[in-house]
Amino acid sequence: MCDEVIDEEKTWREDYLTILVLGASGDLAQKKTYPSLINLYAWKLLPKNVQIIGLARSEMTNEELRNRLKPHLVEKNGHSKETIDDFLNLCTYQSAPSYGDKETFKSIAKNMEEFEKRTPANRLFYFAIPPSVFSETALAIKETCMQDKEKGWSRLIVEKPFGKDLQTFEELNQTLSEHFSEENLYRIDHYLGKELVQNLLILRFSNVWFERVWNTDSIQCVILTFKESIGIEGRGGYFDEYGIIRDIFQNHLLQVLALLAMEPPTMADGPDAGTFIRDAKVKVLRSIKPLTLDDVILGQYDGYAENSTITNKDSKTATFAALRLFINTPRWHNVPIIMKAGKALNEGKAEMRIQFKDAPAGQFIFQGQACPRNELVMRMQPKEAIYMKTNVKSPGFTSTPIQSELEVNYDSRFEANCNPDAYTRLILDVIRGRHSAFVRDDELRYAWEIFTPLLHEIERSGVTPIVYKQGSRGPPEADDFIEKKAGYIRNKDYKF
Repeated sequence: MCDEVIDEEKTWREDYLTILVLGASGDLAQKKTYPSLINLYAWKLLPKNVQIIGLARSEMTNEELRNRLKPHLVEKNGHSKETIDDFLNLCTYQSAPSYGDKETFKSIAKNMEEFEKRTPANRLFYFAIPPSVFSETALAIKETCMQDKEKGWSRLIVEKPFGKDLQTFEELNQTLSEHFSEENLYRIDHYLGKELVQNLLILRFSNVWFERVWNTDSIQCVILTFKESIGIEGRGGYFDEYGIIRDIFQNHLLQVLALLAMEPPTMADGPDAGTFIRDAKVKVLRSIKPLTLDDVILGQYDGYAENSTITNKDSKTATFAALRLFINTPRWHNVPIIMKAGKALNEGKAEMRIQFKDAPAGQFIFQGQACPRNELVMRMQPKEAIYMKTNVKSPGFTSTPIQSELEVNYDSRFEANCNPDAYTRLILDVIRGRHSAFVRDDELRYAWEIFTPLLHEIERSGVTPIVYKQGSRGPPEADDFIEKKAGYIRNKDYKF
């Protein structure tokens, strides 16, 4: 059972907990936050004494909120009708004229106090709201709803975007840091909750052979890929303002890279591990130079601007990008790191790919026959898997090296009574007080220092992205770019 996995931590399950979901009427809350909360409830990973209050500007009754939530809960993880009904009975709703309305928050604070029969009594605030209202919301919570430290904790989950560049990040960060300490803040990047990303620490630091090959002597290049088969759908207003680099590279892919490339942390598990892990990630980010236009190729799928949610029909916003960077440490010296992401491509997937160098003297030993390069692939989605592309003898009378795989498929290899999605895992980490999978302010600062010069250069120059066909691999020039910039050789004969 899921609750047995962390059975050593029993005390917090006896505490009182109020969860305040800010932006409860929005898509994020209804499609991610509440479905994750019902998972925790069904798996007995919420405290016994819990209430969940939704807050938004829409006028709505408790029953109307529950009716809105129910379709999203039925679709998730096969919870029974009884479980769904019991969970919804915990969910109430409070409307407010604005997210900074202190009278509303005073009413909620009174509700919390009446609910909290004894201590510890904790309070969790989930910011599923736009950054434009962070400031007024943070101030209202600080002045009305923060729990007395002697009675329990107060923690905030904050969703991205964390600014548009270094300056706007600093402004946003100052807003939050004026009211809350880093101990209060949990900046969520859901990619850090994915099974294969969480697995990186185990793979790297519990397997002796990884350390032997995890360096510039053995690795030719690293490629991090995020591909979507869908376009922008109804997100044109948001996406056209932010673009693919801000949407995917500066957060998801860079966070994955930091975990993949970091040195061993002093501690990788336990309540205090967050400090050591995030310190190690920061060292990676500080070793990456700011990017320029020479480091990137941009694309836009055909028909992008025709979407009804795009107001600028001459938009030059990139929906695809491939870029190269280097980590300037002894371990990664001169190893090209490629990041690639795009929308409306031929498939949807996210993966980490490490291509190793050529087998020494391979062609001489096998009489001129090419030995495909080994690759370690960690597929984050769909269907999590880890496989090593390995050369074996072709069947029959020849000795031709052909590529196959040594693999672990998570969906078929392991059986479990629960399989938490990223949001479920991360919300539980907040309740447990574990910071490892959340983004610290200095991480964001260094990440924006890497990308801000490139983003400003793109905007100043007005560079026109290369148009590519929907359903393709992206601009054909991108494959040439990766081959030239990283020395990557794609084995076109291999199929997984």
